[in-house]
Amino acid sequence: MRFASLLLLLLAACARDDRVSAPAPPPASSAVPPGVKLGRPYTVFGRTYVPVDDRSYDEVGIASWYGPGFHALPTASGETYDQDGLTAAHKTLPMPSFVEVTNLHNGRRLVVRINDRGPFVEGRIIDVSRRAAQLLGMEGPGLARVRVRRVFPAGDWALTTAPLQARAAPAPVAAPLLPPPAGGERAVFVQVVALSDEGRAHFLVADLADIGPAAASRAPSGLWRVRLGPFTDPAAANRARAAAQARGFRDAMLVAG
Repeated sequence: MRFASLLLLLLAACARDDRVSAPAPPPASSAVPPGVKLGRPYTVFGRTYVPVDDRSYDEVGIASWYGPGFHALPTASGETYDQDGLTAAHKTLPMPSFVEVTNLHNGRRLVVRINDRGPFVEGRIIDVSRRAAQLLGMEGPGLARVRVRRVFPAGDWALTTAPLQARAAPAPVAAPLLPPPAGGERAVFVQVVALSDEGRAHFLVADLADIGPAAASRAPSGLWRVRLGPFTDPAAANRARAAAQARGFRDAMLVAG
């Protein structure tokens, strides 16, 4: 009888341990190191998103994946997108940060690193890389109902630093950027990138606002072009192109209007 009581106590303790949730997020301490990006509030399709260092993030929703059309292009963090890496896009979490994605259809679980913004489709909460989709068993269906929970693996900057604060949108840039040309002068633009995803194109328009006037337009090919300008001063155009290249858009080029 005494043995049975001890066994019941042991089982109860184990049950309590099973119910323990994830460890508490790390507390704030020192300044944020270089290389971590939160970004300014931005608006896509009429909806405004405010990036935040949410260390208790835990949401259930729909995941999608993106691959060949973005492979080797810059991500919102400035990194080059690798469709075979274990990365993901999220609308508001810091870049980089880490989340555990659980496919609620099959129980598969994977930790991915946030290094991009998106997806800008109603109801979707994360866009994983093609390789992550394969490991989660969602490449074929394309979509899956998932749980996304922020985690803090060893080496994560958040283990020793304070939460990030979103930066306010900068004031519009004036000189040396010039107004549209007049009197027959031909406009020059900086074409930053061409994307198939309209939502990401509009995000980049907001993200590049501190470099100069930016706009997204649809090309005859169907791709969305993100451009800076117009410029009539070649030096100003070259400065804008250099600034875009410094953000990771190495193929940014000058094009005639």
